[in-house]
Amino acid sequence: LLQGPTVKRKQNLPNRKILQRLLSYSNNNNNNNMDSRVTLDVVSSPPSSNTPTTPPKQQGDGGAGEGLTARAQKMVMQSPLRKGLSRLRRRRARSAPPALRTPMIEQHFRVDPDRRVLLPGVPKHDDDWARDSHDFFNLVVLVPIIALNVMNWDWEKVFNVFEKGGAIEDAWTGEWFEPFFFTVLSYFVVDLLWILLIPRCVKSPSTIYQHHIVTMLYILVPWYRPHLRWGMGACMSVELNTWFLIARRVFNKQGFPPWIIDLSFVSIRVKLISIGFYVTWIGIRCIVYPIMLVYLMKRWWRESLRVGTSFNIELINPVMQSSFCILNLKWTYDLIMSKLRYYKRKSKGKEYAPSKGL
Repeated sequence: LLQGPTVKRKQNLPNRKILQRLLSYSNNNNNNNMDSRVTLDVVSSPPSSNTPTTPPKQQGDGGAGEGLTARAQKMVMQSPLRKGLSRLRRRRARSAPPALRTPMIEQHFRVDPDRRVLLPGVPKHDDDWARDSHDFFNLVVLVPIIALNVMNWDWEKVFNVFEKGGAIEDAWTGEWFEPFFFTVLSYFVVDLLWILLIPRCVKSPSTIYQHHIVTMLYILVPWYRPHLRWGMGACMSVELNTWFLIARRVFNKQGFPPWIIDLSFVSIRVKLISIGFYVTWIGIRCIVYPIMLVYLMKRWWRESLRVGTSFNIELINPVMQSSFCILNLKWTYDLIMSKLRYYKRKSKGKEYAPSKGL
């Protein structure tokens, strides 16, 4: 009869004594400075064979032991380290694996990992079947998209807008809009499925997922609102910059600096691609997209006054356009700040001098 309670007490008392010590340690430090690592290590350690079998002194009534145990367990479960690990696991579960998350700047520019400054030249790329086949697909498919976009504009009127002023939407003919629309939609669907099946073909698959899904939703607006179809043509002109961005990597895998004075065929090709990349980046991402945002906000405001509420279908356009403008602004800011840090270090006579530029 006496053996049963004794065995049970041997199994339970060590854990209760450890928890009592934790509570005493916490009270001595005013419950503010408990080291979560010590807490986790003590709780996870197995009970020692030297643990005394006599029950600890209890304070107050007979229910104090149960309250003590519950309180100490609650402190352990709410420790800062445990909370941090839980948040980290949730964040990792909602995003791509760490190996697949790479900043956009590091994908297309050489960046010093320690000082976060741009280095001369472009990144060197080894042969990678998954990435190379995806790049080749984009270089081929983007050509008809760009060509169909060009065919939907009256370029004499486009140049007159810049020379004499006027409305850019008047230069949109829309004669090839349906082939243009379905080619664009097919491209984004195929490219999205490609990245879903082979995510290692790009360095930031989660960003591409979000971009493609938002874009496919965005192009539905001009399909149902014909007066905004010219806006799709203006926004899809950014694919020209995307083509130069990919060509910059594909045709310069050796990472040659494009501004070295060398009249070889490789040097001329690299220079032309780099010039096209920077011109279209500034002209389309930094100028055309913000102008489009201002225009769409004005249209939304006029529609709000007409229907008597700001929540109307025209609201979709400035919201979507602003998201792309913010993304372009972030990429441009990262690029400019990295270049400024590089030239600042160069002016102080530190590493990487003399620079040969990008």
